[in-house]
Amino acid sequence: MKTDTRERIITILTEKGRITAKELVNLLNISRQGLFLQIAKLMRTGQIAKVGKPPRVYYYVPETKEAHQEFVLDKRTIDFVNERYLYVTPLGEKLEGLRGFEEWCSRTNQQVVKTANEYVLTQRKYDKWLKGGTISGMDKLRKTFPKVYLDELYYLGFYSIERFGKTKLGQLLLYAKQNQSREIIRELIVNTRDRVVHFIKKYNITGVGFIPPTVRREVQLMKELESDLGLSLPTLKIYKIRSELMVPQKTLSSLVDRVENAAKTIIVESHGEQDSVLLIDDAVGSGATLNETARQIRDKMRVKGKIIGLAIVGSYKGYDVISEV
Repeated sequence: MKTDTRERIITILTEKGRITAKELVNLLNISRQGLFLQIAKLMRTGQIAKVGKPPRVYYYVPETKEAHQEFVLDKRTIDFVNERYLYVTPLGEKLEGLRGFEEWCSRTNQQVVKTANEYVLTQRKYDKWLKGGTISGMDKLRKTFPKVYLDELYYLGFYSIERFGKTKLGQLLLYAKQNQSREIIRELIVNTRDRVVHFIKKYNITGVGFIPPTVRREVQLMKELESDLGLSLPTLKIYKIRSELMVPQKTLSSLVDRVENAAKTIIVESHGEQDSVLLIDDAVGSGATLNETARQIRDKMRVKGKIIGLAIVGSYKGYDVISEV
């Protein structure tokens, strides 16, 4: 009976195109609970898909694509792809792991086995930059600014890599901000919290600062991050001055303009003494904002230890790579 119901769902969707769960309930004469049980199974196998979000969600049968050549991936490669890969379809469906990788290969006409092996090799090349679960950005910072006020700068991962584009962490950050999605922000925090806690212990952090956003949004990533990390430490008062027209750093192509933007719009109001300070940002482009914030902290506070910058993602090279977040 359940198999018949799933077959009927596919038949209806094939004939009628995109329709809602309510329409399916009426056509099938079953309960909503029973329908969603079958829908969940069909979506897990990729036989149907959905678009939209409550209250307007539509289900449909994905277009049939030419079958891939028979392929066999070893377990280690499958596990690696399942852990590291995320693909967001043009319709906004979030496909994780091998399922997403197969979809991307299909859309780009690439062989799954060959491309998966190349993906693993490429990721491992970039993983060589990871030391203790983080990537140091100090070398890039020293080459960019004549005076560096941070003692250390790290990010948790690269925003994108060659050929394969945005990493899983990069995708989560981009869509968390673009969609103002608390759900994706929670997922982002799950992927970062342990490493933030590690930094706090390693550097004897006694104060934390969150770099304020430029663009006003109903759901602000940094505010959600500050709230959900639940760090039991004093939070430094750092503000972004509002002007008639707010100019995000990502829109400035000149390093001089970025430095001026940071110097004249970031304000640190905290005073007093700290052992060490951790400054958290979402993405490192030029590093101008973190460096300027560190300068003001040194001017207004007595920091006996270090000022550490920590970003969720950073670019592999250059300061103008991250222009979307």
